[in-house]
Amino acid sequence: MNIYVGNLPREVTEEELRKAFEPFGQVTSAKIITDKFSGEARGFGFVEMPTKAEAQSAITGMNGKELKGRVLTVNEARPRSEGRPGEERRGGGRRSW
Repeated sequence: MNIYVGNLPREVTEEELRKAFEPFGQVTSAKIITDKFSGEARGFGFVEMPTKAEAQSAITGMNGKELKGRVLTVNEARPRSEGRPGEERRGGGRRSW
C-alpha cells in the first residue's frame, strides 16, 4: 500500500523516512519528491508497505507525529490524476476568433 507523507522537513533523507516507518512493519520503499529543476526536496514523499494492515498501522501511528520539528500529515496515497489540481483538461485543435 502506498502512503503519502506531507509536511516533511526539507533536510530529511529517504533513509530517515524509511527508519521512521519501520517500527510499523516492512517498508518496501521510501521516496522523497524533489523539484526537477533545483533538486531540492518539495516537502512530501511516499512510503510503500506490502500489507494494508501494516500501512494502516503506520498511518495511524505517524499522522500528527513530529519529525525533525515538523508535524507530519500521513494518509493513504491517492492515484495521480491527469494534469494539476483544479486544472481543466481541454481538447486541442484550432481556435477560431
